[in-house]
Amino acid sequence: MSTPLTVRTERKADGQVVLLATGEIDASNVADFAEALNAGVADSTDVITVDLSAVDYLDSAAINALAPHAESLQIIANPVLMRVLMVSGLTELAKIWPATDL
Repeated sequence: MSTPLTVRTERKADGQVVLLATGEIDASNVADFAEALNAGVADSTDVITVDLSAVDYLDSAAINALAPHAESLQIIANPVLMRVLMVSGLTELAKIWPATDL
């Protein structure tokens, strides 16, 4: 059974938009993730942070939601996600750090 996805957006004191996701992102819930991501990008004039440190799994649907915005994102990823992010080529398009590097 998959872990339910929760997504919330915050604005830091300096105005930076941060999207925080928890759980798993797959075809069954990617619409919620993509909607929050699209809104965050539209609401920001700067790069937004996507915090995936509490995401245990993502599939190609999540990669497809992230890719169009890659140049506007900095992603903090759970280390278990790093391989799929590298194989997908997303690490070449967006700034991505494993959560343990922070």
